[in-house]
Amino acid sequence: MRTPRSGLRRSSALAVLALTASLVLTACGDDDGDDDGATTEPTADAADFPEGSTMAELAEAGEITVGTKFDQPLFGLVGPDGTPVGFDVEIAKIIATELGISEDNITWTETVSANREPFIQDGQVDIVVATYTINDERKQLVDFAGPYFEAGQTIMVLESNSDINGPDDLAGRRVCSVEGSTPAENIRTEYPEAELFPTGAYSDCLEPLRNGQVDAVTTDNVILSGFVDQNPGEFKLVGETFTEEPYGIGLELGDTEFRNWINDVLEAAYEDGRWEQAWEDTAGAVLDTPEPPAVDRY
Repeated sequence: MRTPRSGLRRSSALAVLALTASLVLTACGDDDGDDDGATTEPTADAADFPEGSTMAELAEAGEITVGTKFDQPLFGLVGPDGTPVGFDVEIAKIIATELGISEDNITWTETVSANREPFIQDGQVDIVVATYTINDERKQLVDFAGPYFEAGQTIMVLESNSDINGPDDLAGRRVCSVEGSTPAENIRTEYPEAELFPTGAYSDCLEPLRNGQVDAVTTDNVILSGFVDQNPGEFKLVGETFTEEPYGIGLELGDTEFRNWINDVLEAAYEDGRWEQAWEDTAGAVLDTPEPPAVDRY
């Protein structure tokens, strides 16, 4: 648990005013095309949040540490300057902006599927935005805001493959996925006749697929779509999605106040266009723009 920092509890009227001001400033944000994302200049400070809250602490510190993927095209991929880009990154920037934290004061920490919960529990990150599926097992370890996107598990094979057309064709095949991920667990439990080939990151599945060490790669459709787009003529997706994967923002277990606040931010971003702009600036280069999912205020 982080040490609370001082702040002032605002009234509900001030909360409404602060949110309204934020939305107006967002709508009037820079539209000259130079920016990669849909965020605006921070407008909040610690006094805008309840005393002792995580929001007040982060706003007073003026910085936030975000766990995200570094190897996921469209959602979280390290760019030429060493900074990750993608839809998850833009969602994190929206949250930081509402805390009064500038983009330059975000520390990006690489997370893979297996270390997302430990990084939150150990305080190595403040939030995780990393193609992070919400499920009941994980809710025992961390809290989730969102979902902010709904994905679905699918299969990627070589472009020349005509034998695998869906999950029922995986029996007797070697299938690559990431250890600690929901797609890997789904293969283990629902398709036990497939031979799971676990790795630490989805990008680690590409070379084994190329050289025939595995027959297929499985994870969420949006992740695999990014790999197909990055490697034209090599890979293709087959079949329909066969799971529902709601992506959430991971945070410390029991921090209900922070979770509710992030959900408020997400809903505001749905309404004012920031969510849609974040999508179109990133994943929207390859994929159609979906409807944002309703947040789950459990």
